[in-house]
Amino acid sequence: MSMTSSLLLRPDLSSKIHPEQPEQEQKQEKEQEQEQDFTFLGIDHFDRLPDSLLLLVFNKIGDVKALGRCCVVSRRFHCLVPQVDNVVVRVDCVISDDDSSSSAINSSSISSSSDKSRNPFSNLFRFVFGGFVKPIQVISQFLSPKRPSGSSNGSSALLLGEDGEVEQGGVTHHSPTQVLKNFNEIRFLRIELPSGELGIEDGVLLKWRADFGSTLEDCVILGAKTVIPSNSTAADGSCGTTNNGGDDIGSIPDAFYTNGGLKLRVVWTISSLIAASARHFLLQPIISEHKTLDNLVLTDADGQGVLCMNREQLEELRLKPLSPSSASKRTQVPALNMRLWYAPHLELPCGMVLKGATLVAIRPSDQSMHKKEASDVSWVSSAFEEPYGTAAKMLIKRRTYCLEMNSF
Repeated sequence: MSMTSSLLLRPDLSSKIHPEQPEQEQKQEKEQEQEQDFTFLGIDHFDRLPDSLLLLVFNKIGDVKALGRCCVVSRRFHCLVPQVDNVVVRVDCVISDDDSSSSAINSSSISSSSDKSRNPFSNLFRFVFGGFVKPIQVISQFLSPKRPSGSSNGSSALLLGEDGEVEQGGVTHHSPTQVLKNFNEIRFLRIELPSGELGIEDGVLLKWRADFGSTLEDCVILGAKTVIPSNSTAADGSCGTTNNGGDDIGSIPDAFYTNGGLKLRVVWTISSLIAASARHFLLQPIISEHKTLDNLVLTDADGQGVLCMNREQLEELRLKPLSPSSASKRTQVPALNMRLWYAPHLELPCGMVLKGATLVAIRPSDQSMHKKEASDVSWVSSAFEEPYGTAAKMLIKRRTYCLEMNSF
């Protein structure tokens, strides 16, 4: 019996054959190894970003409170944030001189009344009229501070007549002037009040936009007694035929003069001008301190009023002294020429209907006399965002009524 030796080859199931990795995967592995090395060495990835990129991010943030929090992140952020050129300041409350001087005495009564009124500006302006219409002589301002949720951090407040800080109800409020003092390269500044100054009833529309230099340059006011949805809006969202109400030439009915309609529009006009001139007066310290400003907007969360100033207008205010009014804390309003358009019923393409729609375009008398393009009203139709811009364009096609107002 012969024995035969044989060699049996058995596969090793524990071993695997790996294909060669592509170059992209090898590159990713090397980057991951480098990142691990950076982490081991304690290197911050933000240090690898250029300052210009970080400033771009900070400018997108804009909000001054968020930028303040960024300042405490690192020394580098603390140095870069003051170089931001786009800043938004949202004011928490408005504090008058009387409020700040008697804050310690009245803090308890103010805090109790703040719970009863959700809108701190519902009675901000009270108007005193004698005869037909007289300029406003009395402006009352009320405070309803928003309390932060369990922190001692200061909030931004508009301090009338003060540039520092005031403590009210345990909360330290800083004026926008103080909040912005560390920013040295602001080009675009937007300040937003908590709400509009003019207390109006529900369903009433009142919006204004004003441009100022050293004094008022122009102002556009859009108002309506009632804003209601259109009954002619189709199910697919399209609208029926637009009905402007009344005849084609847009004549104002006689009842408008006898039932208080004209007087109401004059009240709207004067109150809007007072609000605009008061805002302009309060901006002077900020404009004087920040020479790099190219654009300044002072608006409110309700979208009621917008005050705008471009670079030329800002420079004009710095060069020419402010014209104060006989009433304190507002810029004097010059003699004015006004044009008024009215429609008893104005239906907009979006489905909104304005009852008693009124548009008023205002410019100083001396400016209107010297401008050759006095008949041009393109600046009026572009004053508001939609859908109110469309309302302005529809109203200026109607009959124009001219009025004059003395300086006040």
